[in-house]
Amino acid sequence: MALSPATTTLTPTWAASPRVPARVATVRAQFDARAERFADHDALVREVGARLLDRLQYIRLDPQRVLDIGCGAGAAFAALAARYPAAFTVGVDLSEAMLRQRTTRLRERLPRWLGGGAPGRAAADAGRLPIADDAIDLVLSNLMLHWHPEPHGLFPEWKRVLRVGGLLLFSCFGPDTLKELRSACRSALPQARPMPFIDMHDFGDMMVASGFANPVMDAEVITLTYPSAASLLREARALGGNPRDDRSPGLPSGRQARSLLDAIGLRAQGDGSIALTFEVAYGHAWKPEPTAQGASIGVDALRAELARRRRPS
Repeated sequence: MALSPATTTLTPTWAASPRVPARVATVRAQFDARAERFADHDALVREVGARLLDRLQYIRLDPQRVLDIGCGAGAAFAALAARYPAAFTVGVDLSEAMLRQRTTRLRERLPRWLGGGAPGRAAADAGRLPIADDAIDLVLSNLMLHWHPEPHGLFPEWKRVLRVGGLLLFSCFGPDTLKELRSACRSALPQARPMPFIDMHDFGDMMVASGFANPVMDAEVITLTYPSAASLLREARALGGNPRDDRSPGLPSGRQARSLLDAIGLRAQGDGSIALTFEVAYGHAWKPEPTAQGASIGVDALRAELARRRRPS
């Protein structure tokens, strides 16, 4: 994929690729199904995205090429254009339906770009990016990493597309996310297999193992309240998918759904509102200079070289 400000549409690479894991295809289908209603429930995503971008004001960086992985409807594009007016932004999302929502909504929210030209976009798996090595100065990903079934495989790929000295900046959900809903599911839907979330320290280890330098992780807890159990459940369903192989293959019965709503309702506060916890982790790291690789030599060749050195000249 060649990057240039004139690039506005990229050929989807996942559609015909047999290498896309089945669980990745499952997540894609789940987000395709949620795309049209996602914007009605994306307040948390936009808020975390704003907090993520705020961190850039403390980092010295002048990127020319920015990659937004899991860009969805393009909520971060306007802020990126304002912060880096000379940069060209590329957005990648697994869901083509989410990218189509972006095209519609940017016409409403962003009548003209502040600079850098219109962003490119591609439908692609975050672990198989259609981007050349060392092409990107800033890789940004907001609340996407936890939805991917193979997060350990993403960091090497993201490092590959970054230039030396480039920055990775991301946010993701942590293990305490949706803890109230998980508790309700345990009592009402014991057969349910909720989406697991990874501890931020494990993500830090993944960055180190992938060769990133100076990784930093921190977290905060955001608590949202909902007027009813039904509204809470609607938002939780709209926000993401579940790539687990052992998830329930079908929808709960009417009786089970009512039981879940009742279990959630038991957690109502005095004013009737129901709280839901989101643990949000933030991470960043740099792509370092490549380290020198030690040369390898066979034992026989080494012995011959030592013998040669011992012979008088």
